[in-house]
Amino acid sequence: MRGFTPCLWFDGKAEEAARFYTSIFEDAKITAITRYGKAAAKASGQPEGAVMTVEFEIGGQPFLALNGGPDFQFTPAISLMAHCDTQAEIDRLWNRLSEGGQPLECGWVTDRFGVSWQVVPTVLTEVLRDKDPAKIERVMAALIQMKKLDAAALVRAYEQPSQGGEPRPSGQRSEQRGVDQPPPRPPRRTGRDRLDA
Repeated sequence: MRGFTPCLWFDGKAEEAARFYTSIFEDAKITAITRYGKAAAKASGQPEGAVMTVEFEIGGQPFLALNGGPDFQFTPAISLMAHCDTQAEIDRLWNRLSEGGQPLECGWVTDRFGVSWQVVPTVLTEVLRDKDPAKIERVMAALIQMKKLDAAALVRAYEQPSQGGEPRPSGQRSEQRGVDQPPPRPPRRTGRDRLDA
């Protein structure tokens, strides 16, 4: 096997969409266009000579845009994640993808063709892998208040000191929400224990 190529189904706008995406992203290009011949046009109901597929790449990842007709529509159940190293890159991609589209919550945006995107800072993946549940909880609490993601604000939430000063040693937090719990009391010693000691 030689990898995967996402196939995006459009209703007559495959070439327009591919040109839009390759104008937004760096290191992006259209690599091939095919057109409906007589047999394929008859089978699909598409006009003969119309664009059938557009192959394009973004950052080396191949995509195929297909003019398949009106039978299927995009939904947010499938989305493309754009990982951004800087806030300037987040801002630029968010603004471009929002043109004629719909900004949503938590870094999601649906573009003018109905394709859903997640525009996320690369640092978000790193902080969500932290083993401290309290840090993850603070980041998620900040994230769900946002539409376009603010990388600096997410980092501030991650680095915020725990309430009550320095965090306690591991093993003293609730597994459910990372809430500090009082340290366990030592077992009481009986009179027999004292004699045995």
